[in-house]
Order: sequence, then structure tokens, then C-alpha cells
Amino acid sequence: MPAERRYDLSGMISTQYLRQIRLKRDQVPAFDRYPFSLPAVRHLDELDFHPRVTFFIGENGSGKSTLLEAIAVALDFNPEGGSRNFHFSTRESHSDLHRYLRLTKGIVRPRDGFFLRAESFFNVATEIERLDVIDSYGGVSLHEQSHGEAFLALLMNRFGVEGLYLLDEPEAALSPQRQLSVLIRLHELTDDGSQFVIATHSPILMAYPEATIYNFTPAGVEQVAYTDTEHYRVTREFLLRPQRMLDVLFDRSDRREEEDD
Repeated sequence: MPAERRYDLSGMISTQYLRQIRLKRDQVPAFDRYPFSLPAVRHLDELDFHPRVTFFIGENGSGKSTLLEAIAVALDFNPEGGSRNFHFSTRESHSDLHRYLRLTKGIVRPRDGFFLRAESFFNVATEIERLDVIDSYGGVSLHEQSHGEAFLALLMNRFGVEGLYLLDEPEAALSPQRQLSVLIRLHELTDDGSQFVIATHSPILMAYPEATIYNFTPAGVEQVAYTDTEHYRVTREFLLRPQRMLDVLFDRSDRREEEDD
């Protein structure tokens, strides 16, 4: 179903695949243990998703990947990544957070779906070869390509129309130019009715127009505008005045060394 048809006459979202998640707070065993102790989870009530692209951003350890993984598992994706047809496991490391999420879905089911996480993409590529479905990924072994090339092959060949795609730090192996290519592909796929939820550090990717951006902070999760994100502000400041930024950073480092002495 094309994206422009995913709204009713009043303009309200009617058929997007993933509309909202809510934490079953009354069922959480204890908020002082992982993963419920993460601020992003401890303060979580509900999150609404954009019908095209929703971003999770925040510092390392803020819980964005943990929550994305829980959503993926709640949607019946393999915890290490892949489609719903992938059932391999190299290490049981995912939390039980998915058991405490209530998902609100649209009235139309996605025709396709995939969960991509950068840290276990090697395992997914191995499973693709084991299942002998490499033709769906461009016909060339993902192990015979660089990490970035393999991811682009996945995005260009495996992802299709009317799909629900969850991506965890897809920019990990991509150059800035390749990240621009990803933006183009995101636009093509969302125009064809696909929906994305993406955890990222990339100020390039999160510039996707009209996307919903959730910032994971010590105080919880808050929606922010693109130009208000730290990723945008720090990157912009560095590119505009790189030498000044370096001078400040190195001066701080020198002062710390003097204090340590």
C-alpha cells in the first residue's frame, strides 16, 4: 500500500504497520535490575511511531539498541537479526524486555520485514549461505564483500515494498557517501509503503525529512527536532571550525594530564 494511502480522510494514521509500544509497567518484576533499570526503560510509558521513519538516538549504553531488539523480538524477528524465517542462535544474549511490551499494530500487515543489527551481521550472512538464499541478496556471498557493501546489497536487493524494517546502527561500516545512498533507498522504500525504525549515531541518516526522532537520555526518552540533537550540533560545530574544536579538545586533554601528574 503506497505511503500516501496510509492515512484516513481525517489525516490520522490508520494502516501503518507499527503504531505504538507501551511498557506493561504493572508487570515489570523490578525496576532496579537490567534492562528495566535503564533510564529509557525505567521512565518508559509509551512511544508512537512515524508511518515512514522513526529514529532512536543517544549515547552508547543509553538503551536504544536494547529497546529496538525487544521490539524486534516482540515482532517475532530473530534476536540476532534476519527475517522472521531466521531461527538460528549463536549466543542467547537478548533480554526479556520484549515480554513486557504491548505493541499496537495497524490493520494491514507488512508484506516483508527484516531486523538488521551491525554487531551480528556476520552471523546473519552465514545463515543466509546456510539457507542457500543468496540470490535474494544480490547473488554474491555477503562474506565476499566488505561490511558496507554487504549491507548495501541487503538494502538494495532484499528489502522490498510494504515492509517493516528495524535497523540497529546501519551506518557502522558505511562511508558518508554510502550513507547518502542509504537515504535515497529509504526514500524509495517508504514511498512504496515501507516503514523503518532505526537506532543510529549518524547525523546524516537522522536528517531524513519529517522523521520522528527519539533521544534516549538519563531522564528517559524524549522527542527532539533534528537540529536540536547533539549529533547535529557537535558535527556542525566541528565542520565549521575544526581547528578551534581540536584546540579546545587538546587543551582539555593537556589539563587532565597535568592534574594526573
